[in-house]
Amino acid sequence: MQITKDTVVQFHYTLSDETGVLENSRSQDPVLYLQGHGNLIEGLEKSMEGHQAGDKFNVTLAPADAYGERTEDSIQSVQVKHLMGAKKWKPGMVAVVNTEQGQRQVTVVKVGMFKAEVDTNHPLAGKTLSFDIDVIDVRAASNEEIEHGHAHGVGGHHHH
Repeated sequence: MQITKDTVVQFHYTLSDETGVLENSRSQDPVLYLQGHGNLIEGLEKSMEGHQAGDKFNVTLAPADAYGERTEDSIQSVQVKHLMGAKKWKPGMVAVVNTEQGQRQVTVVKVGMFKAEVDTNHPLAGKTLSFDIDVIDVRAASNEEIEHGHAHGVGGHHHH
């Protein structure tokens, strides 16, 4: 079965930039997602289209097709208590903050007693990224998955 809109895909990946490997999913369960519903970065989702289980391929994405270009005026001041992910913060660490648009990753630039300056660019913004993809499985999505807009099961979302 080919990857098309409303198929559920399981895949492993290795993510690299010009400095080397950044992430590798092969030591855990494969990533599970619903094709055509914006659950992956746009360029990666487009490159998955038409592939099938057993396919191995590499795709290199320009920043515009990945996490976007860096915005230079993106430094904001937030209260340290709103940073999630660690107890003690240092410049360069990635934190999660809740925003009106949902959770967002930020990079700590400077930390004071009560306030921190954070860079709101995604940590991979402005980078050309390469993905080595191994498609493990492709199946038709259930009506419930299509209705919810995401895959269910190991590596996907669970509802109780």
